[in-house]
Amino acid sequence: MIEWIISILLLMGGCFILVGSIGLVKMPDFFMRLHGPTKATTLGMALLLIAAMIFFSTTQAGLSVKEILISLFLLLTAPISAYMMIKSAIHHKLEGIERTTGKNNIEDDV
Repeated sequence: MIEWIISILLLMGGCFILVGSIGLVKMPDFFMRLHGPTKATTLGMALLLIAAMIFFSTTQAGLSVKEILISLFLLLTAPISAYMMIKSAIHHKLEGIERTTGKNNIEDDV
């Protein structure tokens, strides 16, 4: 039963990482591209690390501390790095597409 749980977690984590990577490549501007690695890939890595924790906890004595530390580091640094990249993009006045900037055509008509 443990093997099934580990396999499901690995497959789900791999799917989230794949979706995040595709989003990183396919999104039209920087602001939308940033969501791929920060949201889906972070969740995918968390699922992979949970699977690793379960595997190593069942094959070795005790709880696997390495995966817990990696998870904490990942979950703390991903939002902070995304925030810093967004602040840098805003500071450098990086243009986004019209859908993401909040500008609409009604203001142009008036």
